[in-house]
Amino acid sequence: MDYKKVKADLTTITRNIKDFGKLNENIYETVVIISKRANQIASEVKEELNSKLEEFSSTTDNLEEIFENREQIEISRFYEHLPKPASIAIREFIDGKIYYRNPNDEKEKETN
Repeated sequence: MDYKKVKADLTTITRNIKDFGKLNENIYETVVIISKRANQIASEVKEELNSKLEEFSSTTDNLEEIFENREQIEISRFYEHLPKPASIAIREFIDGKIYYRNPNDEKEKETN
């Protein structure tokens, strides 16, 4: 997914729990779903950032290279200004873009 084009909130917003209850009856299950998706997003963004920063790594570092590497600083700033993974996960959940299933519910249906 392209996280650069996500319309998630950049600042913290107080949310009404009842809004999440309309999407999923169990609020605790909703929190777990959102937190797992936020962890997935965070790891994907971290891998992408590390792969881009690897281009700038060198075996010998001196102070001049560290302070004057503008491209590396711009890449880091770009990723700092992205919405937080939790905000992206909340937006995806509200928009219905997250697929989730509960294995316990499936077991109950099979036994009935």
